[in-house]
Amino acid sequence: MRIVFAGTPDVAADVLRGIVQSGHEVCLVLTREDAPVGRSKTLTPSPVAAVAEELGLRTIKSNKPDKLVVDEIGSTGAELGIIVAYGSILKAPVLDAVPNGWYNLHFSLLPKYRGAAPVQRAILAGETETGVTMFKLDQGMDTGEVLKQVPTAISPRENAKELLNRLGQLSISVLLEALPEIYSGTFTLTPQSGEASFAPKPTREEGKIDFNLDALTIQHKVLALNPEPMAWCLVGIENMRILDALQSLSSNVVDQMTAQEPGALTYLDGKLYVKCGGDSVLELISVQPSSKREMLAKDWFNGNRSIERLS
Repeated sequence: MRIVFAGTPDVAADVLRGIVQSGHEVCLVLTREDAPVGRSKTLTPSPVAAVAEELGLRTIKSNKPDKLVVDEIGSTGAELGIIVAYGSILKAPVLDAVPNGWYNLHFSLLPKYRGAAPVQRAILAGETETGVTMFKLDQGMDTGEVLKQVPTAISPRENAKELLNRLGQLSISVLLEALPEIYSGTFTLTPQSGEASFAPKPTREEGKIDFNLDALTIQHKVLALNPEPMAWCLVGIENMRILDALQSLSSNVVDQMTAQEPGALTYLDGKLYVKCGGDSVLELISVQPSSKREMLAKDWFNGNRSIERLS
């Protein structure tokens, strides 16, 4: 079958490359319009657009596919649509533009974590398992019938970028296994079952750390929001990003900090700790002070010994 592929970020670009390298025919790529990037706000093609150009694939850039896009899809003779993190909901005319429908690769075990940020929300909630779901698109938000679903464990130390990259590679395997079944008509679609939950994109405000919460909850926030929008706290009146942190299970450390208030810092045996709620302690591993580079938390503290607490 001739495939039209829709996607935008790096993980979608990896899937696109995997489809082409496996010998399947991608006759058209749909991605979002060039967007401003960096301090200079330079208009930059999406990762999918860059890979499509590298592979010599016909490409349409559109944030809201309209009749012109539908006509373009029709002109290619595309028979099947594959979508990965495109960034917009496809309306009925686009869904109907390919005779065998569209299939979405979603990075959760649907119906859990429908929406834009399933990986971040799963880590934020302290989930120990997630997965890839391949389902047939309908007009709802991630509500279509499931073709394949493959679970995988979440490592306690995986951040959102690491987990997303791993799920992206898993999704390539899922898709390449499913395509022959779609081509031959031997696949089965199953309605989603279980309680649905939703995964809106985290805001910068959500990234603010409340040290009255327990250390494990804060660890989940730090991992879930790396690389965006990042967990952060205040050092005086300055913002500081917390890039990596780990709940301390050392009874010696916890005992030494029991009398301290949440947010208090302690430097012990070459490591930097912050007191959290519920008599728990968080080890700060890497940080990024305002307008500075990423650094080890202990190196930051050694240059700022007068700082006694975070807020």
